[in-house]
Parts: sequence; structure tokens; C-alpha cells
Amino acid sequence: MSIDFSKHRSAIEKLYTDRCTVYRHVKVKEPLTKETKLVAEPVYTDHPCRISQKALAQNSQTEAQNDIRYETKLFIAPELELQQGDILEVTRGRITAPGWGPIAPMRKYVAGEPFLYVTHQEISIQRKEWA
Repeated sequence: MSIDFSKHRSAIEKLYTDRCTVYRHVKVKEPLTKETKLVAEPVYTDHPCRISQKALAQNSQTEAQNDIRYETKLFIAPELELQQGDILEVTRGRITAPGWGPIAPMRKYVAGEPFLYVTHQEISIQRKEWA
């Protein structure tokens, strides 16, 4: 007996109000210097997804800086091949600011190891930026 998961997947994807662009580091050889460098290249662009807060942000403030350590989960289509260490730019929904019109806040994350389901995949992602 096989189960048709298409209705389950469709229900999950209705919650995808965010957009994600995935970057992966690839080796690129400079033509003039012949030097090999790692460059972040886009793998998937503006793909529907959903982020959800997994744990409260940790405040690592010192006198010199305030590190943001923030962990969330990313829900995205299972056929995308994401890898641990991929860089993600996630645009969170669409927010309307008075006098500004619609704005979409974008944040950068680093992907953990993906956990695949038939209907979606979940990836633990961490936001590591300075405030």
C-alpha cells in the first residue's frame, strides 16, 4: 500500500511565506594570477520556504561588540540538494512599514545538515552576525 503525500506536501507548502537564495562555495581559478579562490555562487534563487525560530537568541555582548547567535529551522522542498555549510539569504515574508510601503527583511544564515522527509526537508540554520 502506497501513500499519496501530495496533499500533505501541498498543505505544508501553503505555509511557505518566505523566500530563500542558497549560495555554495566553489573553487574558481583567477585567469591572470592562476590563484584558486573560494567564491560563493548562487545554487538556488528566490525559492519558497519557511523559517521558524528554534531557540531564543543568545546575547554575547562584550564592551567591544555584540555577537548575534540565533538559531532557526528552515523548511524547504525536499528535491533541493542543500549541504551543510551553505550560505542562505532568507527574506522573511513581507512587512509593511508606515511611510515606506512594503519591505522584506533579509537575513543571512549558515546551513546545518539537512533532515529529509517525503514532503519537505528541515535544516537547522544559524544566524551569525554582529549587531
